[in-house]
Amino acid sequence: MSWGTELWDQFDSLDKHTQWGIDFLERYAKFVKERIEIEQNYAKQLRNLVKKYCPKRSSKDEEPRFTSCIAFFNILNELNDYAGQREVVAEEMAHRVYGELMRYAHDLKTERKMHLQEGRKAQQYLDMCWKQMDNSKKKFERECREAEKAQQSYERLDNDTNATKADVEKAKQQLNLRTHMADENKNEYAAQLQNFNGEQHKHFYVVIPQIYKQLQEMDERRTIKLSECYRGFADSERKVIPIISKCLEGMILAAKSVDERRDSQMVVDSFKSGFEPPGDFPFEDYSQHIYRTISDGTISASKQESGKMDAKTTVGKTKGKLWLFGKKPKPQSPPLTPTSLFTSSTPNGSQFLTFSIEPVHYCMNEIKTGKPRIPSFRSLKRGWSVKMGPALEDFSHLPPEQRRKKLQQRIDELNRELQKESDQKEALNKMKDVYEKNPQMGDPGSLQPKLAETMNNIDRLRMEIHKNEAWLSEVEGKTGGRGDRRHSSDINHLVTQGRESPEGSYTDDANQEVRGPTQQHGHHSEFDDEFEDDDPLPAIGHCKAIYPFDGHNEGTLAMKEGEVLYIIEEDKGDGWTRARRQNGEEGYVPTSYIDVTLEKNSKGAVTYI
Repeated sequence: MSWGTELWDQFDSLDKHTQWGIDFLERYAKFVKERIEIEQNYAKQLRNLVKKYCPKRSSKDEEPRFTSCIAFFNILNELNDYAGQREVVAEEMAHRVYGELMRYAHDLKTERKMHLQEGRKAQQYLDMCWKQMDNSKKKFERECREAEKAQQSYERLDNDTNATKADVEKAKQQLNLRTHMADENKNEYAAQLQNFNGEQHKHFYVVIPQIYKQLQEMDERRTIKLSECYRGFADSERKVIPIISKCLEGMILAAKSVDERRDSQMVVDSFKSGFEPPGDFPFEDYSQHIYRTISDGTISASKQESGKMDAKTTVGKTKGKLWLFGKKPKPQSPPLTPTSLFTSSTPNGSQFLTFSIEPVHYCMNEIKTGKPRIPSFRSLKRGWSVKMGPALEDFSHLPPEQRRKKLQQRIDELNRELQKESDQKEALNKMKDVYEKNPQMGDPGSLQPKLAETMNNIDRLRMEIHKNEAWLSEVEGKTGGRGDRRHSSDINHLVTQGRESPEGSYTDDANQEVRGPTQQHGHHSEFDDEFEDDDPLPAIGHCKAIYPFDGHNEGTLAMKEGEVLYIIEEDKGDGWTRARRQNGEEGYVPTSYIDVTLEKNSKGAVTYI
């Protein structure tokens, strides 16, 4: 089957068909281009999605630690790789399919144009031969008619008796001339006819079949090219299937790596404060003021005794709160316990209960102040929050457990830096030895500044490590010691209450400030030690001194104008604010002397009890 033999007369139809084939090729190329754009947009949207949900890692503390988070981020990484494979598909299609189609379509148009031009030229040449043959034919026909007319004129004159001999001779010459011209035109016509027939045969049996064959081969190549592009289109997708399968397997492995137990343990490690749970609160007996069957001599004795009491020993101390006048002194009066009551007998043998001087004084104080205190609640409220205000170098604003972890992390980082500096020092020493042995390679003295800088860095890092290890030892010692202490639940510990003021007055009535006995009980001393061994309060803000304050009274903190301090306790309405210096010294300062700035998150910080 050949177009040249079967379609010898369908030049225009083949022209339209080949044009349709090129249009179809370009249409498929447009389809591939749009598919490439879809793949590129899909990959771009996937990458934007991954970027949107990936964490913004500004510091190591924000790195994902929970297995569920790590698994999700692994899935995001796999999805990012999957987006990369979609880009590979788009690039493969663009290079192997779309680019090839566009180049082939351009070549196809050029080839088709050339073949059609050859066909048109052959047809034009055949038309020209036909016109020449037709012209010679018409000329031969015309000359034959003229020769016939000349013969008729000669015969008419030859038969006419009246015609002269000259006229007859002239008509005869004209007949001979026309006959000769008709013979020449006949020969010309015969030659042109023979030439046209030859060219026509050549046109329809040689030239046109050859041109149509080339057009047929061109169209078949176009079809083959389409088939190859179809296959390449599918191969571009099939090549990335193994990698996409690995991405999906990675997502499945990430899902299997989620460990709920490990996440729970990380929550404990992240938020464990290291504090011990609170112990039992002691019983405070407020009903003793009911028994007022005390003699006048007893009451007067209490007044005389109260004049000798030291006011500094009458103020109770809540756990975790700094005493207004420095360190909390050892209580001089024993707590009110059932042993503080004694039995007296009357002459008639009846017995009655009476109170010692100290309980009476305590009850009077309670009636006046009416402000009971819970000894250990403030320290229990201390906890770790996300933002504590200005962070301290030794992390003392953090709970013990979190402080220990931070210090350990810093020590590890410093050790790594120290190892780097040591390696650099060793390398510089080796280079110095090489320079000393081979002076042409370099000057050993040029390395001395770098060696000195490295030695200084090593000394500085060692000092930092030593300092942080000391803090770590202190934290570990406190954490271990706190675990051995327990509150005693069988001691009725009564803390004398009073108004706290740095000016030196504890209660509303100065006569009620009494000094307790000098004896101390062993359990009382142990209870005081636990209060004194408490961690410092976290900073809730900072302040700047507007005026200088000398701080002569005990429990106050001297400050200079413009000095910046940490705020660890707000003003409770008595005009005093508790502050702390960076060196750890604490005390009260007048609220009207400072400009206070509290942290926004200090009130709403998460506190672990």
